[in-house]
Amino acid sequence: MSGDLACTYAALILSDDGQEVTGDKMDTIIKAAGVTIEPYWTMLFSKFLSSKPVEELIANVGAGGGGGGGGGGGAAAGG
Repeated sequence: MSGDLACTYAALILSDDGQEVTGDKMDTIIKAAGVTIEPYWTMLFSKFLSSKPVEELIANVGAGGGGGGGGGGGAAAGG
């Protein structure tokens, strides 16, 4: 399992349990799952999630830029 995926799952578990998402707590969950990752992953995720809570990120899934323009009209019939 990749480090980013392990941290994502750990953050979702903590958030679902109503706990603060910290690097130490993510480390605990990841180690309990028997997964080994590079130590910088939990630091990166915890720093990012301190400014954007998991709930906010989930609520904004799919919210992005505006929709594309409509398709062009068909050619006019000539005669």
